[in-house]
Formats: sequence, C-alpha cells, structure tokens
Amino acid sequence: MMKKLKLGIIGAGWIAEKMAITIRSMEEVEAYAIASRRLTDAQEFAVKYNFAKAYGSYEKLMQDAAVDLVYIATPHSHHHEHARMALLHDKPVLCEKAFTATAPQAEALIELAQERNLFITEAIWTRYMPFSATIKEIMESGVIGKPVCLSANLAYPVGYKERMQRPELAGGALLDLGVYAINFASMLFGTEIKEITTSCIKTETGVDAHNTITLRFRDDKVAMLYSNMYAMSDRQGIISGEKGYILVENINNPQSATVVTTDYKVVAHYQAPPQITGYEYQVYVSIEALRNGWIESPYMPHAETIRIMQLMDDLRKEWGGILSF
Repeated sequence: MMKKLKLGIIGAGWIAEKMAITIRSMEEVEAYAIASRRLTDAQEFAVKYNFAKAYGSYEKLMQDAAVDLVYIATPHSHHHEHARMALLHDKPVLCEKAFTATAPQAEALIELAQERNLFITEAIWTRYMPFSATIKEIMESGVIGKPVCLSANLAYPVGYKERMQRPELAGGALLDLGVYAINFASMLFGTEIKEITTSCIKTETGVDAHNTITLRFRDDKVAMLYSNMYAMSDRQGIISGEKGYILVENINNPQSATVVTTDYKVVAHYQAPPQITGYEYQVYVSIEALRNGWIESPYMPHAETIRIMQLMDDLRKEWGGILSF
C-alpha cells in the first residue's frame, strides 16, 4: 500500500480552505503543512484544519523534506514565483488556475519542471472531473446530431475583492472566471481556432469587468463565451446540434446534463456522481502522476495550459490590458 501523500499548501485564503476541507475526507492524503506570509495565519489555519505543520514563510515549507506535493493557492500574480520556488526545491506542483499571469511565465515554469523531471499541472478542476468526460461522450454520441455551436457563461458578484480589482495581482474577470468558459469550449470543440471576436468593459483600475468572446473553429463550430465579475449568471453551458441540444448546469462544477431533442422534448438527464467538493479529482490525478513518474497530466497537458494562457494574453492585449509580469 502506498503511503499517504503529504500535501503542503501555499497561501491560507478561501481556496486553500476549500482544499483543506476536501483532503480531510480523502484517505490517500495527509493535511501536512500550511504556509502563509504571517505565521499566526498559518497557525490558525493549521489548528482549524488539523495540519501537522504551520510555516510563516513559503520557503520554509518548501525546505520541509516530508512535503510530497505543493498546492499553490496564492493570487495569479504570484503563481510563477511560488511554483518556481517549489520546483527549485524539487517539489512537484499543483498550481491553481489561472496557471500564471502570462503565457511566457507558464512556458518558463513548464520548461523548468521538464529540466528537473518534476510533475506540475494546472489546478483547473473541471478538467479532471469525470463528469466533464461524460458531457463530451454525450455530445459525441450523435444524440444531438452534428454539434454546431455552444454557449457558456460564468459570472459572480466578486468584483469588490481586492485581488479582482488590482492589475498588479492579475485581477479581472477573464483569469478568474472566463478561464472556465474557455476550458469548457476547449474540452468540447478542441484547439483549432480560426477566428476570435471579442469585447470588454474595464474597471477604473484597468482590468476587465465584463467580457464576451466568440471563437470560430476551423470546422466552423462556434463558441460564444461570457464572464462578468459584478453580476450573477445562470452559469449554464449549452451545446447545440442539428437535432437538439445539451444543457449543462454550472460550467464551473458541472452537476447535470439534460438532453433536449425534437419538439424540445427532454430525452435524457445525467447527474454528476457524488463528490466531496470537486477539488478531490485534481488531487487524485496528482497522486496518479507521482506514482507513475509523470511530469504532466494527460487531462490537462502542458501544451494546453500554455495555449490557453496565450489565448488569454492575446485577449487582454486586444482589450488594452496590463501584462507587466
């Protein structure tokens, strides 16, 4: 029997808390170490979630020989620095989305991981969920005929948060929310994009608050995507074909898929399997990778992470965004 994976978490915010809640229900993982910029925050987190070690320095956590995997849960702007630090301490990395602030940063991290033969992957949780594969299988089954277009939206009223407003923290709706819509389209329609049409409304601080993105693929499929950090949306994804459509509830954590065909009749309904929080799947994939000696995950290959980061760089450049990282 393999030993429990000792997880170290960098950053003690709400995303870290969600991971801590997740792993305490996973038999394969030990809540081992938490690091924050302030030792008191790390200590409070450790007590609350029963972590064995608390560090007031990220580097001290990296220096702990017992840590098997580092989960990066800091703001987007710091992902490159903290993941690089982990790799230089020979630690495998599970790094929150967006993977980095820019594509060149993503390329540099992946190149370093490859040089050191270390596992690194982007914690874009929807990529690892079994139900994401189910949705694609339904689409490809022919039940809605040839897929023609899809729409996906994600909006939460989170624009008041400092990390969302500040350009120096790589804020904005795209990296935090739009990334899910882009990944939804990519998982279903692929990577062959022929044309992009987009628009954006920015905040006074210069980050994107609302954005629309239309992707035209080489086979003329079309994806219409939307994200917003001031509103609350239905979070739906709809895949439309010649004979019907599939309605996906919550592209951020798909819970069900409903198939509607001729005369708008519901012909099938699929429910996602029970989960702890949904975060467990990216941890399971990391465990699988470490046991098999993989340096990347087949569910989110390095090339796909870089491609999507480059796409988001291109969008922000078109919007006149700040990419000074």
